[in-house]
Amino acid sequence: MTTTTPGAAGPARPVSDQDGDPTDSPDVTVLTRPAEGAPPIVATPDRLEAAIEALRAGTGPVAVDAERANGFRYSQRAYLIQLRREGSGTWLIDPIPFGDPADLSPVADAITDAEWVIHAASQDLPCLNEVRMLPRQLFDTELAGRLLGYPRVALGTMLEELFSIRLLKEHSAADWSTRPLPADWVTYAALDVELLVGLRDRLAEQLEDAGKSEWARQEFDALIAGASVPAEARPDPWRRTSGIHKVRSRRGLAVVRALWQARDAIAADLDRAPGKVLTDLSIAEAAGDQSLTPRSFRGIGGFRRRVARQYEADWSDAIAEALALSEADLPPMHITSDGPPQARLWASRDPVAAKRLARVREALGKRATALELPAENLLTPEYVRRLAWRPPELITEEAVDAALAGNGARAWQRELTVPLITPLLEP
Repeated sequence: MTTTTPGAAGPARPVSDQDGDPTDSPDVTVLTRPAEGAPPIVATPDRLEAAIEALRAGTGPVAVDAERANGFRYSQRAYLIQLRREGSGTWLIDPIPFGDPADLSPVADAITDAEWVIHAASQDLPCLNEVRMLPRQLFDTELAGRLLGYPRVALGTMLEELFSIRLLKEHSAADWSTRPLPADWVTYAALDVELLVGLRDRLAEQLEDAGKSEWARQEFDALIAGASVPAEARPDPWRRTSGIHKVRSRRGLAVVRALWQARDAIAADLDRAPGKVLTDLSIAEAAGDQSLTPRSFRGIGGFRRRVARQYEADWSDAIAEALALSEADLPPMHITSDGPPQARLWASRDPVAAKRLARVREALGKRATALELPAENLLTPEYVRRLAWRPPELITEEAVDAALAGNGARAWQRELTVPLITPLLEP
């Protein structure tokens, strides 16, 4: 079994207007099935051992992808992991039968010598880390596309632009916790890794030609280093409830908090996305009701949905608890942060900082345009805001470099930006 390369992509059909997308080029073809056909799902120890041995015997980079059930499940776990390597073919591993979470470190060990090719690795690495699969070498085709200045970096878009091959993406938002997986979903999953290595090779050539290979290497290494670091818990995550901006009182915020926490516990127990239990807008509507009682929430449409109705007692208890709080125990309308405020507030809070931010942003924008890459990839906007809001006491290139390094800016970013922006940080 061999790895399909773009330009020899196996079964495909010409794109026509009937595909639902206007045809810009008569040469674009749609890839409809993998070169060797859709492989069976790996869901038993014997099949997993076969996959491990085949991947170990393969050569070159390994294309890797993972499918989750975003919007359907509470967890962000992988429900399918796809791998493809020259000489081993494609393997689709269902991690669910192997534990919660599964330990797939033997799979990772089998390909530890290889570069892993992932599209949008920041999305897949956390769930891969959960099953103990992390690369030592990485090539992120989406990030490479950004560094090269591609205006659109979705996998399907890049394959179409570079190889005139189109992937059908109708299952990208599917509920991948579904079992058994429908046959067309399996085909879709296999195709997601069919051409990744070929795309990697083309982009690597372009990075080298553009003098950006070292930038990419530093970015990929940073992704690997950060993948095993737990994400910091957000303070008061309930404050991100959609529609909360309409809640005008501390008592209302207490209702939001109580309902959010009750919903989160229920969703975690059911392993369902919180929005599938009770919508954010239903919570905000209840919290904005000045005459709310532990019973009146039943008049709000979202609480009458089938799943929400099963937990009426939980909603009633949560509301009663919030309404019974003393004034001292109510949450504040706003919480303080050690970070800078939203940029739109700078002009009124600190006009000098606002001008400083504008100067720095303009300079970085021009430099990014000259380098043909997005400004946010030249220097992370949050790093820019922190630096402009409170620059070092002594503004020197060394101090600015240290501040950016402390925030996480890579060496290549600092080399390109520190000399540029240091003079602009002066009052």
